[in-house]
Amino acid sequence: MIDKNRYRIVSVLAALAVSAPALSAQPPQLSEEQSAAAAANYQQYCALCHGEDRQGHVNDHAPSLRSTSLMTSGMREIYFTTSYGRFGTPMAAYLDEMGGPMTKYEIRDLTLWLQSHVATEPYTPSYDAVDGDIDVGKKIYAEQCASCHGQNGEGGTGTALGNQAMLSLTTDNFLRYAIEHGRDGTEMAAFGETLSDEEIDGVTAFLRSRATGWTVEKPVLRSPPPAGDYVLNPDSPKAEFNLKDDLYVMSADLLEALQARKRIVLLDTRSPAQWQVYNIEGSVPIPYYTEYSELDTFLQDLPDDGTMIVTYCACPRAAAERVNTMIRELGFTNTAVLWEGIRGWVSFGYPVYQGQTTAEVQPAATGAGQTAGGAPSGP
Repeated sequence: MIDKNRYRIVSVLAALAVSAPALSAQPPQLSEEQSAAAAANYQQYCALCHGEDRQGHVNDHAPSLRSTSLMTSGMREIYFTTSYGRFGTPMAAYLDEMGGPMTKYEIRDLTLWLQSHVATEPYTPSYDAVDGDIDVGKKIYAEQCASCHGQNGEGGTGTALGNQAMLSLTTDNFLRYAIEHGRDGTEMAAFGETLSDEEIDGVTAFLRSRATGWTVEKPVLRSPPPAGDYVLNPDSPKAEFNLKDDLYVMSADLLEALQARKRIVLLDTRSPAQWQVYNIEGSVPIPYYTEYSELDTFLQDLPDDGTMIVTYCACPRAAAERVNTMIRELGFTNTAVLWEGIRGWVSFGYPVYQGQTTAEVQPAATGAGQTAGGAPSGP
């Protein structure tokens, strides 16, 4: 068991090859045509809430996009937030693959266009986890943060920090930078002037520990399902989908099959460490770097009865497609890849799970092990 006082959840992005195109410390320069298109997209899709001049707080508490500290630390986060939205808030997903109006390159250009309006030094974000004392952070949060961000992270004059999508899709160091440096032009103070490094680490670790629900208190690392549990709902009819391009299953269709308790196998093709951070309940970690021989051995434990095998990753499909191709080459043809990936799944508000957990207080609307968002449980 992991000591709850030192436990912190590793950031979702820690081990990912980030899929945002070309958002490096030395970003590319936009052409005049790209810049004009990005400006037009901003006015069409963003200005209503963030303001025509990026001033923020015009509607729905939308933050200022002029903030130097935000633009210094959060370009990848801005890209992902624009792409996938934040479920439970007015911030919708704008990526075309999520039903939005923009391609990933248009969102890339919009992100770079926003950055070009704020004088910032090149910044290389760190994906290292911040190791802090959760109990220290919990106390400081109650004393210094709850009045603006809410006792349970529900938000108020400050951002809703209890938002599952926000916590799952941002890095530890993005959170820590905001705590230390504040957000200029807003009421978010720079706590680096009043808190020690250890205290800031503690607040960061406390926030990260809330990523799968504000009440989660004692995480325990979970062992992967044993061979006998690879098939979900083995006595039920098998899941069947109308696949996009004969390969891809939509998140809504997968959720429906899980809620109906259809027979299915779920394979998480990310690093097993990421599977521990959050996963779709019942999934088995089979990382994309698995050798053919290992995968063949694993498949021998599956029934040869046409049970649907669905792979998913976070990129949103590259790793899942790799494993899916290997599975098909090994003779299993009834397979699919989750189209939106687990980032899209999270952003729809569908349930994800961490390790085995207990909670101090479990809301009545939330089942055991379910996320605090109240989304219906899987199998």
